[in-house]
Order: sequence, then C-alpha cells, then structure tokens
Amino acid sequence: MHISQKVKLNLSVSEFVCGENTIVEHCKIQLESESAYHISNTKVTLETSANFKTHSLAFGGALARCDHHTMLNGEGIDCTLNGLYLPHNHQQIDHRLTVEHTKPHCTSHQLYKGVLSDHARAVFRGKFYVHQDAQKTDAYQSNKNILLSRDAEINTRPQLEIYADDVKCSHGATIGRLDPEQIFYLQSRCVDKESARSLLIYAFANEIVEQIGIDVVHENIKKEIISRLPNRSIFEE
Repeated sequence: MHISQKVKLNLSVSEFVCGENTIVEHCKIQLESESAYHISNTKVTLETSANFKTHSLAFGGALARCDHHTMLNGEGIDCTLNGLYLPHNHQQIDHRLTVEHTKPHCTSHQLYKGVLSDHARAVFRGKFYVHQDAQKTDAYQSNKNILLSRDAEINTRPQLEIYADDVKCSHGATIGRLDPEQIFYLQSRCVDKESARSLLIYAFANEIVEQIGIDVVHENIKKEIISRLPNRSIFEE
C-alpha cells in the first residue's frame, strides 16, 4: 500500500515484476492537497499464472495524472485494475491505462468509476492491446461516471486493439446523473432529497472499495468518500 504525502509536487514511479504463480494486491491512495500536483507512472510485468490486482483511489490534487502500463507476458494470468476518483471544486484527475496481452489464456478486467461535482474535470483513457499470439484472451473494461453538476466534465475513451481472432473482449463507458426515480423512491421512504443523493453516491463508489482485499484501508477510504457527500450526517453513528 502506498499513500502519497501532501506536497506541492509529487512525482511517483512504481514498478512491479511478478514471477510465475505470484499473487500481488496493490492499493494506491492519492490524497494530495488541492493546491498540489501529482504525476505518477506505474509499470507492471506479469509472468505465467500470476495474479495481480491493483486499486487506484484518487481524491486530491489540483491536477493529478496517473499512467499505468501492464504487460501480460505468460499464460494463465489474471489481472484486475480498479479505480475510483472523486474530484470537486476545480480539480482535474486523469487516468491513462494500457494493458497488453501477449500470450494466450489470460484474463484482465478494468473497472474505473468517477463522481464529479462543482467545476471538476476528469479524463479516462483505457486501452487493451491484444497481440496476435494472445488467443483465448478474456478482457473487460468499463468506465462509469456520475456528474453532480452541470459544470463538471469527463472525457472518456475506452479502446480495443485486437490482432488475435479467438478472444472475448468488451469495453464501454457511461456518463450520467443520479437517477431521479431512485431519488424519488428513497424520498417516498421518508429520506430527504440530499440524504437520498448521498446514499446513491456512496453505493456507486462503494462498489470499488468493497473489492479491496486490504481491510485496513477500508475505513479511511469510506471516510474520505463520506466527506464529499451532500449530507454526510446520515452516516454518523
């Protein structure tokens, strides 16, 4: 687990080389001050039957950019990349990911979710590159975003580049607002509007948090999410 410190400029580089049959879970929590700049680069190389899971949680920074490149160099690899970003005010958070499948019978899944409010901006660029020899690849990518303000903006571009002919690959992106019918349903159960919005946002973001297998970080992440909700008091005991 890596937690960035609050500094004006943070340049972070991480490299993972995972040998055969290794199991690695990595969690990066970015909590810079909102006047700071954060640029990170993560490079991952996976060998036969490696199991790698990473979670990128981005909350801070005036401008934050996270580049991630994963190379699947053996058969039977299982790779999961999850991410959550919650920019507000005038923050901008960028994620740019590339996953290369070079060998057959590998699986990789990406799920990145964002909640943007005020004048926040975000960018998501995710790419699967499936080489010709990477038959039987199973790759899934999804980027889901909720805009809480008319001034918030997300630019998303999921990509597939496939040179093998026996694969199962999919990608997609969604951008929307909170469902008014769900808000109305909660209001009909005596939940005020701001509390209903908070519950829906929390449930949306918590899907990522619950996938983190490092229990010690759950409480801190949940507190950070709750601190950005329209009505945080409903979560107070």
